[in-house]
Amino acid sequence: MSAPQSRVDYRTDPSQYRHWKLTFDGPVATLGIDIAEDGGIRDGYKLKLNSYDLGVDIELHDALQRIRFEHPEVRSVVVTSLKDRVFCSGANIFMLGLSSHAWKVNFCKFTNETRNGMEDSSRESGLKFVAAVNGSCAGGGYELAMACDEIWLVDDRSSSVALPEVPLLGVLPGTGGLTRLTDKRRVRHDHADIFCTVVEGIRGERAKAWRLVDEVVKPNQFEQAIHARALELAAQSDRPAEAKGIALTRIERTEREDSLAYDTVDVTIDRAKRTATFTAKAPAGAPPADIDAIVAAGANWWPLKFARELDDAILSMRTNELDIGTWIFKTAGDAKTVLAADASLMAHRDHWFVRETIGMLRRTLARIDVSSRSLFALIEPGSCFAGTFAELAFAADRSYMAALPANEDEEPAITLSEVNFGLYPMVTRQSRLARRFYDEAVPLDAARATIGQPIKPAEAERLGLVTAAPDDLDWADEIRIALEERAAMSPDALTGLEANLRFNGPETMETRIFGRLSAWQNWIFNRPNAVGEKGALKVYGKGAKAQFDAARV
Repeated sequence: MSAPQSRVDYRTDPSQYRHWKLTFDGPVATLGIDIAEDGGIRDGYKLKLNSYDLGVDIELHDALQRIRFEHPEVRSVVVTSLKDRVFCSGANIFMLGLSSHAWKVNFCKFTNETRNGMEDSSRESGLKFVAAVNGSCAGGGYELAMACDEIWLVDDRSSSVALPEVPLLGVLPGTGGLTRLTDKRRVRHDHADIFCTVVEGIRGERAKAWRLVDEVVKPNQFEQAIHARALELAAQSDRPAEAKGIALTRIERTEREDSLAYDTVDVTIDRAKRTATFTAKAPAGAPPADIDAIVAAGANWWPLKFARELDDAILSMRTNELDIGTWIFKTAGDAKTVLAADASLMAHRDHWFVRETIGMLRRTLARIDVSSRSLFALIEPGSCFAGTFAELAFAADRSYMAALPANEDEEPAITLSEVNFGLYPMVTRQSRLARRFYDEAVPLDAARATIGQPIKPAEAERLGLVTAAPDDLDWADEIRIALEERAAMSPDALTGLEANLRFNGPETMETRIFGRLSAWQNWIFNRPNAVGEKGALKVYGKGAKAQFDAARV
């Protein structure tokens, strides 16, 4: 079994953008969609009508990071089109028709995460988004608009919003469209039913009356109205107008056939066992605690560097290593330095740079939660599952902690800090410990009482912080058997099992997007009505009519 030859690299910067123009005007940034037709990440299709593929979204993800960290003066973002009479026609249909099932699913997942990240920044960082829809806006283009706080539509008698996937392609609006219509925009369900089953979309005052957009504006007033609204939203934010931004230097890694190596994370692949071991490395010394020193460290400040490198590793492994079904989390280093970093995060959490770093860590850890891989944590001698690193264990489907009865001084420990009690909520808005204990006060209070204290295996098992604590005689066999059993099971069944068990708490818009909507879309992506030789997605643009199996399933 060998690694894929054509690998996706998620690292980019504005000098390499082909599809977005990022400009700044005081507290307002403009993200202009200007997609290059010949700029697809794969061959075989053209990105016509501002349609997008994974490469377009990689640039969008990077642009959002640049705004968050490099431009703290920006308080609102206008998302608009630089092409005439078209805002965005959504995911490129020919790309979807040519893609494997796995590629489609990974593409939709990353796109969902990027749009959720916009809403996360609006909710947590005071960065507001306005979609200035200045042309036809369909499918994923409208889903991008819905990720913004407000949608303003030009009232030119032709510009419209549409979700035509069901009648046109036999699939769903797969990047949050159905869920945002109901949960976010509160579109009445019967109106939503009509909207999602007509190809031509809805425009003007009807779109506003149905809550599909927030405002409609005549063409000669549109640009001025958008700018005024962006300034109004900017005035509500506490992002600092005078702060100096943090340059996001390129993420450096050493890539070999079976490994990825960063300063703060190593990934080692065992292709025979279909496992990847992620080893998170604690800082060599205590990171700076003074806010001036933290800002001076910039992109090299350990919490931000770790977040960026772990995020890159997750994305690379998720897209490029489909056969590696189990991820094993390990840690190494001194718990004191991780806890010192946690203390700095908590002490300065209201500072814009620290707040953005916490946001990056929150979104990166949430990316683990929704990854369709089995997650195991191994807490061994020399481990450093403390504070932020302990979140890796709490994210895992199972965590094993080595007990060494004859060598208690060498036994590993888990050490909790305040960050484990809400700084990095899951998409359920719960901490991972709250998810673990179903928000029950007794086990959560017992765990909180140990903050700062190294918890040895027997106590960790008693407190429910680990799955099991085998002794040194059983450790190797128990781990080997657990991993071999996992590798022998159906990957599809495991994906469904894990997704259901990981999100056992309150439903949110995000859990419905990643759960209900994504599960249905994944099923539909496999059905002949969509992807069969005469399915709607396959025959689109070929002059043939889709032929559907009429049986309801």
